[in-house]
Amino acid sequence: MGFWGKLNKPIFALAPMADVTDPAFRRIIAKYGKPDVLWTEFVSADGLILAPEVGRQKLFKHLDYTEEERPIVAQFFTSNPEHMEKAARLARELGFDGVDINMGCPDRSVEKQGAGASLMKNVKLARELVRRAKLGAGDLPVSVKTRTGYNKPELEKWLPEILEEEPAVVTVHARTRKEMSKVGARWEFVRLAVEIRDKSGKETLILGNGDLIDLEDAETRVREIGCDGAMLGRAIFGNPFLFIKKKYPDGIEGLKLRLNVLVEHTKLFEGLLGEYKSFAVMKKHFKAYVNGFDGAVELRHSLMETENAREVEEKINAFKRSEIDRFSAKV
Repeated sequence: MGFWGKLNKPIFALAPMADVTDPAFRRIIAKYGKPDVLWTEFVSADGLILAPEVGRQKLFKHLDYTEEERPIVAQFFTSNPEHMEKAARLARELGFDGVDINMGCPDRSVEKQGAGASLMKNVKLARELVRRAKLGAGDLPVSVKTRTGYNKPELEKWLPEILEEEPAVVTVHARTRKEMSKVGARWEFVRLAVEIRDKSGKETLILGNGDLIDLEDAETRVREIGCDGAMLGRAIFGNPFLFIKKKYPDGIEGLKLRLNVLVEHTKLFEGLLGEYKSFAVMKKHFKAYVNGFDGAVELRHSLMETENAREVEEKINAFKRSEIDRFSAKV
């Protein structure tokens, strides 16, 4: 079980999200409201093994982390057992606390490689990937993130096979691959996953994932379902305090803090990833940070025109000055 066996239950983790849970964002979350466990973005095991040096260095940036982020899990995707073993070994060498296999991503480019959600249609390969990951990971715990099924819920068929490989954790996103996000998460299938685990006699932890709006919501779901914890994803946008049940203060001080965090996040993104990722990736966070206050729409539109962290900071500082003057005039 590795570090998983040392965590208090229920366990609350931040979901791995492509172009979201990058090293910059994880540092912000670790500073302001750290969850029990952090995940990297998913990383191509094939790329780590086969890509030319420039490509490999770009992928390695996804695997940057700080001590403050521990425990941190490296997530990989592949359909090649040998590459999975080597990626897991690399994660161990890099000092990660765990390895996770993505068996739920619906991205077509990932599925064309036989990876992600498509593994639910190839249980023999899925099981082999878990075995090889465990070989490479050594004493690191190996976990799996998956869905309730591919075209339809098939946990009764799919999950017992995975449990036979005794992963430390299985996270169940409570939708099928076909459903994507077109329907609400069906948490009754997380309950079913717990029942299947209990019947199997395995010690694998079951985490649920899907449509959780905040930590209170997650706590309620876990209590109702009986799973070992939950993974929250989109709820983190614009709210680095999500996992500590804290909110921005009211009034001008809260607004200033929110905008300061945005500037800090932007600078981290540029400093850590500016050479490897388009600045446009950072802009997906602007809407989350800049909303719900007077002038938010105009400021957000202005920020979408920026091209670097310096421009973002300049616009934010100008807005703060105008808001402070306006607030002072009111009182």
